[in-house]
Amino acid sequence: MTAQHRRTTLLLSCGALAGVLFPVVSFAQAFTREGFDLPRHALSSLTLGDLGWLQIANFVVTGLLAVLFAAGIRRALHPGRAGTSGPALVLVYGVGMIGGGIFAPDPALGWPVGAPEGLPGHLSVNSLLHTVFAAAAFLSLIAAGLVFARRFAGQGRRGRTVYSAATSVATFVLTVPPWSEDSASLRFAAAAVIISSWLAVVSWWLRAGSQALSSPYCAAMSSEEAQRL
Repeated sequence: MTAQHRRTTLLLSCGALAGVLFPVVSFAQAFTREGFDLPRHALSSLTLGDLGWLQIANFVVTGLLAVLFAAGIRRALHPGRAGTSGPALVLVYGVGMIGGGIFAPDPALGWPVGAPEGLPGHLSVNSLLHTVFAAAAFLSLIAAGLVFARRFAGQGRRGRTVYSAATSVATFVLTVPPWSEDSASLRFAAAAVIISSWLAVVSWWLRAGSQALSSPYCAAMSSEEAQRL
């Protein structure tokens, strides 16, 4: 494996790290921080309180890993199918996660401990920006799932196509339609797990494909054959 392929493989591995890091760190806090109630409080609310820096770091590090993953996708796929829009959408996700960590939501529903039990009468600038960045993160990966589904369909990979498309549809259904606010925190938590899992799985697939392309056998392939990996 050449130095260039090693760098690409390392960058692609960042996607798996991002996909695992965010849900693991989030749920570890959700079940251990006193006063936090997952059915009532959004995972992003973990950025508040004395230990809020943990979730802030989780958002920012996940975002940085996603940005590196986007660079790896471009190196691995450009100028092929999904080689331009794919990394661009993952980049938006990374920036959205970073912004979601920098700008925190408002205290509400008794969280952090001592906060008012109800919802705030109006959103602060920080909370509004957090919402914008979080929405960008979710929507970008919804679109990325469809972009990669198209790529996999062109390769004749039915399982990968269905998985990517189903991830996008499920995340859209959970986060976009105007469901009851009572279920919002659980729906968004489930969507975070779904898209994070997809990010990790696609990272694994692309990493395996990149390693295969670096083999002597693939060096003799045509560009069309290589794109099927």
